[in-house]
Amino acid sequence: MRAAVLHGVGKIQLEERPRPEPGPREVLVRVASVGTCGSDVHYYEHGRIGDFVVDSPLVLGHEPSGTVVVTGPGVSRHRVGQRVSVEPGVPDFTCRQCRAGRYNLCPRMRFFGTPPIDGAFCEYVVTHEEFAYPVPDTLSDDAAALIEPLSVGVWACRKARVEPGTRVLVTGAGPVGLLCMQTALAFGATDVLITDVNPVRLGVARDLGASETLDVRETPLSDAGFEPDVLLECSGHPAAIGEAVRAVGRAGRVVLIGMGGDEIPLPLSHVQTRELEVTGTFRYAGTWPAAIALAAAGRVQLDALVTGHYGLADVEQALTAGARDPKLVKAVVRPQE
Repeated sequence: MRAAVLHGVGKIQLEERPRPEPGPREVLVRVASVGTCGSDVHYYEHGRIGDFVVDSPLVLGHEPSGTVVVTGPGVSRHRVGQRVSVEPGVPDFTCRQCRAGRYNLCPRMRFFGTPPIDGAFCEYVVTHEEFAYPVPDTLSDDAAALIEPLSVGVWACRKARVEPGTRVLVTGAGPVGLLCMQTALAFGATDVLITDVNPVRLGVARDLGASETLDVRETPLSDAGFEPDVLLECSGHPAAIGEAVRAVGRAGRVVLIGMGGDEIPLPLSHVQTRELEVTGTFRYAGTWPAAIALAAAGRVQLDALVTGHYGLADVEQALTAGARDPKLVKAVVRPQE
């Protein structure tokens, strides 16, 4: 099979590799679509994210969809020909976190496109049958791939306890921010304000149902007069985080989703006097069924986020598209092209 392989900062080569074979309770998936993510771009540009360092050739990509083409011994949940969305992390199933239902925190998680585990910018991937989820034919291959970032939104809204009547502030109108916004609305939030500095992305947010949008280059958040119950912080920008936390009302919830610097200044007095809950999120756990249901019911629009398609030979172009095109929202790689 063909694979786009990262060999160092800014160096991706198209290579021929052996097609993987599924083991017990594993399935081989012919990859149809793979969304590109900011973490893929970061590995390409810097060769590391925090403690995860690319020190050997690595296939990036962790947002895949495709079709089951081979089933391994003992597989009972899938048939050949089944279209699936692939959850890209397989835990060890046995550690303390897994047994508590927090498998996203498994210390031995094998996650696609995270050193040293190869990802999905290739023609075929193998995964455990429990992490390949059937999707209805009403969902496109691209939408099935974007169940992964949608799951980030579902997990964040669950952590924030978004429910009917909740007022939500989303900072950052990138793909994850736009999906958090849509998920909050699907969960029943009545007012959802989303902020950014990119007017094109704010326009997309309005098209997707945002109650309000705010270009913070023109109007500071502090002047908007919006006091949310929940902050879904998707920008990762330290200054934006501090300003957004100050806007949250009493007994509000702050969920930190965007990955920016290792440390941020926190307005501690505001957090304490208003008794805010502040938490981080790391990926997701048990979100795929809900995310697929939301997308299939039309409660969340996924295809509308896709602004470019690239073949497997053009992965570098996909990863650098955002730097060239301010109108880009989500680039998708189609490995069979």
